[in-house]
Amino acid sequence: MHNARGCAYDGWVIPTRVKVTRTGQVSLPAELRHRWGVGTVLVIDRGDYAIVRPVPADPVATLRGAHAGPGPASERVRADERAAEEARESARTGGQ
Repeated sequence: MHNARGCAYDGWVIPTRVKVTRTGQVSLPAELRHRWGVGTVLVIDRGDYAIVRPVPADPVATLRGAHAGPGPASERVRADERAAEEARESARTGGQ
């Protein structure tokens, strides 16, 4: 599928054409409203196009546990960052 500018959409994107009223309102198709289950959306202006994203009623509750699980140990992260900083400094000074 292609949009008006000829850019190809991937298989996950199903473009839907909607009308804008004289007052600037846009009605989202029922399928989207039911699937998203939200009453508010975020419109992101990207210049020549806009992105419409659902906004959950309680964003904090929605994200709770999203990054649960063991992460890297802070000592390991600090050691990796020190090594990266030393490599940047060595590259900057020519290894001196």
